[in-house]
Amino acid sequence: MEVLTQAAQFILSLSILIVLHELGHFIPARLFKIRVEKFYLFFDPWFSLFKVKKGDTEYGIGWLPLGGYVKISGMIDESMDKEQMKLPPQPWEFRSKPAWQRLIIMLGGVTVNVILGMLIYAMVLFTWGEEFLPTKNVKYGVAVDTLGYQMGLRDGDMILSVDNKPVQSINKVPYEVLINKAESIQVERDGQKVEIAVTEDDLSEMIKNKYNLVEPRFPFDVDSVYAELPAAAAGIKKGDKIIAVNSASTPYYQDVVKILKNNQNLPVTITLLRGSDSIVTKATVTEQGKLGVAAKSLDNYFTLETREYGFFASFPAGVNKAYETFDSYIKQFAVIFTVKDAHKEIGGFMAMGKAYSTTWDWQRFWAFTAFLSIVLAIMNILPIPALDGGHVMFLLYEVITGRKPNEKLMEYAQYAGMLLLLALLLYANGNDVVRLFSK
Repeated sequence: MEVLTQAAQFILSLSILIVLHELGHFIPARLFKIRVEKFYLFFDPWFSLFKVKKGDTEYGIGWLPLGGYVKISGMIDESMDKEQMKLPPQPWEFRSKPAWQRLIIMLGGVTVNVILGMLIYAMVLFTWGEEFLPTKNVKYGVAVDTLGYQMGLRDGDMILSVDNKPVQSINKVPYEVLINKAESIQVERDGQKVEIAVTEDDLSEMIKNKYNLVEPRFPFDVDSVYAELPAAAAGIKKGDKIIAVNSASTPYYQDVVKILKNNQNLPVTITLLRGSDSIVTKATVTEQGKLGVAAKSLDNYFTLETREYGFFASFPAGVNKAYETFDSYIKQFAVIFTVKDAHKEIGGFMAMGKAYSTTWDWQRFWAFTAFLSIVLAIMNILPIPALDGGHVMFLLYEVITGRKPNEKLMEYAQYAGMLLLLALLLYANGNDVVRLFSK
């Protein structure tokens, strides 16, 4: 059920983005009196799920959810309709129009995606605002994972900066380390400033094994107990504090989690603090390394920072958020091509689907839709034939030189671009399959 919920959100998000992207091409084409033969959500090789013709345009839904398209008369595109191109140009065709009009049409989809990303981010910020845990408020220090420990970080360290630049949110520390290919992390330990080196092998390991390096430490106060699981049978109650497991002191949540993971399917002795009383009980850890309790949320221990935006203030904030997304994604390209084995972690549709919540979460849905809108704009403007950016590249050549590129050259370039995109699609989704079976 969780997978279906994620898939439904992904398909809805993709559908919104595809339809609006293609409208970015469709509307200026019609304004310039160019005939649009097809407008499709998803691809329709051999057959379509639905279609209806209105005027000169066939509107439909294909069965292959890998994108969508508009078929514009007199244009070399993914339809590769060479027969039409052999005929003399007609007034209603794309190739008959001035270069500047054709350029506007080809930039229309990307323009819509950029504006849409800004608007969605603005409305997300207006509706929900932003809440985060400032790095300076992590009063118990951080808990360190395996890679962080190997690098020299220690439980209880206070994060000061990454490459000597303060990081506003504790959750953004691993992001700043990876995206900016940081060389060092500065921490406070026992009242002293300590410099932790970051190597390229560390960055590669972060990507490969999804290490976060650090997370905020906090006590394990029980917020809820799930019925018919070990904790309930052991008499653990809401409000209890877990202070020891198997005689090992567990002052923090992460200490409890670590011990439970090492005792899967085994009985453990748990020491609880209930009010001023110390209580000892026994429970058998589940196969997943759980007891069946939920800890209190972070806002019970830390002062979170909340930013709220009025309607008008949300728009510049949305623009800024879209720019940050753009900048981040460009930096990700640099990481993929410069960090060892990073390309192996490129994901396809399965990876994108998993980014959605396992329950229907509108805030996360719209935030990720805005992210995908910016990503779609970036990917489409790349100067690869078969993408909008490839057409823009040829049109800019025409605008600058005053000469149209050779149609045979454009045809072969289209084939090459389609093969390249197919190879990238197979590689990305192949990585998803490999990761699925390797688990």
